[in-house]
Amino acid sequence: MQPDEIAKISRLELRARKVVEGFVSGLHRSPYFGQSIEFVQHREYVPGDDARRIDWKVWSRTDRYYLKLFEEDTNVRVVLLVDGSESMQFGSGPLTKFDYAQTVAAALAMLILKQNDSVGVGLFDTKMRSIIPSSSRHNHLNSILQGLSAETATGQTDIISVLRSAAEVMSHRSIVILISDLFCDREQLFRGLQLLKQRKHEVLIVHTMDDQELDFDYSGTLRFEGLEDSGKLTCDPAALRTGYKNALDSFLETIRRRCAGSLVDYRLTRTSENLDAVLSHLLNFRIGMRK
Repeated sequence: MQPDEIAKISRLELRARKVVEGFVSGLHRSPYFGQSIEFVQHREYVPGDDARRIDWKVWSRTDRYYLKLFEEDTNVRVVLLVDGSESMQFGSGPLTKFDYAQTVAAALAMLILKQNDSVGVGLFDTKMRSIIPSSSRHNHLNSILQGLSAETATGQTDIISVLRSAAEVMSHRSIVILISDLFCDREQLFRGLQLLKQRKHEVLIVHTMDDQELDFDYSGTLRFEGLEDSGKLTCDPAALRTGYKNALDSFLETIRRRCAGSLVDYRLTRTSENLDAVLSHLLNFRIGMRK
């Protein structure tokens, strides 16, 4: 569904329901393995693995050690981390970055709960400002929608504190989906992401940016006012466009490269992009849900 259509709907619940129309809940495959009754496949033994899971029949045929892998019999656990800092207020189109992030998070939560999986939401700036603990209860969606709707984008971003807090409170392996413009310290960002990866969480990033942030298609003398105490500037945008685009390309390339190196799923998303496409990427390709 197009953002201009979504923007006409004021209530977050109705926005989310409109976005998820056309998605039909179905069975899913767990994105990680654990002990269960359903055998999935083998992988070669490496030191430190549980020797009790070695398939001795395979060893007798190949003289090599292989482990049996099983499908996790628990539900998928998803944690949505939504950036609620002041920079997310920006929007040159029908939806601000925060509007877009709220809608994506609400629609994802709706679909995840339809799968009878567990979902929690954290909205942050310098800290976790709003936390809706993970649950798979049928009435849990109301808590998520109320929590997301009650918040506005304000404050600065302390990404390392936020990701460290998230890692500390998640006691089970989870899929962590970070929805943010990533206007934060990059070293702290990747330190926090690495902490999540070290604790065996799967991490996905929905890098949410406005068209004008990506295209810088301004003309005439303008006064820019930065969010999160980043100052003011009066200038001719045409004179800055080349330098701005070079800096932006470097920023995006660094994010992509370091995400790939950290095995973090990354997707750059414009706030003008059809929201169905974002859900399709997250659900079909990563979480494994089916329409």
